[in-house]
Amino acid sequence: MARTSSDIALKARAADERPKPRLDLFRFVPFRLNRLAAEVSSALSVEYQERHGLDIPAWRVIATLGFRNDACSAQYISQCTRTHKSTISRAVTALLSDGLIERVENEADRREFRLQLTKKGRALYEELFPQLLRREDEILACLSAQERKQLSALLGKIEQSLDLIQTSEEADAKQAY
Repeated sequence: MARTSSDIALKARAADERPKPRLDLFRFVPFRLNRLAAEVSSALSVEYQERHGLDIPAWRVIATLGFRNDACSAQYISQCTRTHKSTISRAVTALLSDGLIERVENEADRREFRLQLTKKGRALYEELFPQLLRREDEILACLSAQERKQLSALLGKIEQSLDLIQTSEEADAKQAY
């Protein structure tokens, strides 16, 4: 049977009318990870925003300085937390003004300064981190101990595949930031 031009046109039109494949965001892992990160960050921020007036970038600065043994640059904080440098800069300015962090001279390069917690900042960090660990436990309560280990291992594999630093010791050893 010979095809007419109208048959071909009808089939082409039918093909155009078929639903196009689309990205289902709720199954797309990057979307899911981003959404989870935003939600968890927001849930944790209640601990330091309502009680201490800190926003998320300010907490990221305090948290980064709190887990380190020595001072570090704002650039390190920006890269470590994956937060834009201008956002970290504004947080640093506010925290300096509040007396929670201070600048110290970089011994290796006197043109550069590094940041560290003040006594007041260290006390705030020491008060907050147990509360945040408790909140983390509440968030992860839906997982068994084995599932938590698996989640941690799987996240580690993804981080490794993206060549992300996974520990503070590794960051210090590589002077990665």
